[in-house]
Amino acid sequence: MATNKKKDRTTRIIEQQLKCDYGIEHPQAQFEVYRYNSVSIRIRVIDPDFSGLTRTERDTLMWHILDKLPEEIRADITLLVLLAPGEESSSFVNREFEDPTPSRL
Repeated sequence: MATNKKKDRTTRIIEQQLKCDYGIEHPQAQFEVYRYNSVSIRIRVIDPDFSGLTRTERDTLMWHILDKLPEEIRADITLLVLLAPGEESSSFVNREFEDPTPSRL
């Protein structure tokens, strides 16, 4: 892995928000939240309930939850990857989650 996936207070707040607001009704959802660099947080959610939903529908579900976070936290979210199981290998952006490029910051 090219980069250490860092956790901090902000990433833990985001992960907790997702687990409380989304994970309760979607118990099979898997969440990964990490700080890529000082101004960038990446989020990946893999959930079987995304099957059959468009990217826009998935995005709307997640932003409905993420919009509850304070603006200073939301501003750091730069990558939101929303996949159903089995889509990981065909998702170009998921590769950045599996093997992040080094940050220049």
